[in-house]
Amino acid sequence: MPTFFETLNELMATGEPLVTVTVVDTAGSAPQDPGAKMIVTSGGRHWGTVGGGKVETKAIAEAQKMLAGTGRRATQFAAWNLNKDVGMTCGGIVKLYFEAHNFGRWNIVVFGAGHVANALVSLLVHFDCHILCIDPRQEWIDRLPLSEKLETKVAADMPGMVSALPDDAFVVLMTMGHTTDKPILLEILRTRGFPYLGAIGSHSKAIALRRDMAEAGLSPDLQEAFICPIGLEVGTRHPYEIAVSIIAQMLQRRDQLRAVSNSEQT
Repeated sequence: MPTFFETLNELMATGEPLVTVTVVDTAGSAPQDPGAKMIVTSGGRHWGTVGGGKVETKAIAEAQKMLAGTGRRATQFAAWNLNKDVGMTCGGIVKLYFEAHNFGRWNIVVFGAGHVANALVSLLVHFDCHILCIDPRQEWIDRLPLSEKLETKVAADMPGMVSALPDDAFVVLMTMGHTTDKPILLEILRTRGFPYLGAIGSHSKAIALRRDMAEAGLSPDLQEAFICPIGLEVGTRHPYEIAVSIIAQMLQRRDQLRAVSNSEQT
């Protein structure tokens, strides 16, 4: 039988959402010792046990509730009186720690696979995220790093890919230039809304893009609904330093959204 860590590593690599449940302490009569572990997926108990019977049924239900609850915290503790809270005849207490993995994974979409996009993706594969990189050039897609976190698509019609993107995606436009970024941006602003939308480029490019959006008839609010230039004002123009500045900005936005989500649940 594979060990806990072997099973966890296998599931983590596939990206399947799961919750690990660990017995951290007990008092009195309890069905398992501290340190006992269980892995729960949406399908139920996948590995291990925290005691069987009613306590395990309740723990599985709690883990699956975490997996089903968009925006919920990824960790939580539970202290259950086995008689009062679980309905068991023994009068002990069990304390459990729940931790969700591959849950609410950060979705990032990169339009373009050029030098800066390659640097960006090469760094992002080390984060807990799922990356989709779209470019019409197979030879540039082939230069991207190999990772189970990275999905690539060769698409001549990049604006046509917009409708299929997840609603929570952080979207970055860094294609061959203004001519190819513009139709993608226009399609997004006309039809979608994303928590982060940015286009690489200079302040001059930003002015040109906003003028293009105005000429296309978009409202003033939509003309301002994207970031350009993207990234924090740090570093040089080296592709990896640009990539670091973009990731830092996206992390700021991600953490702001998570803080708002957590405050709404408390």
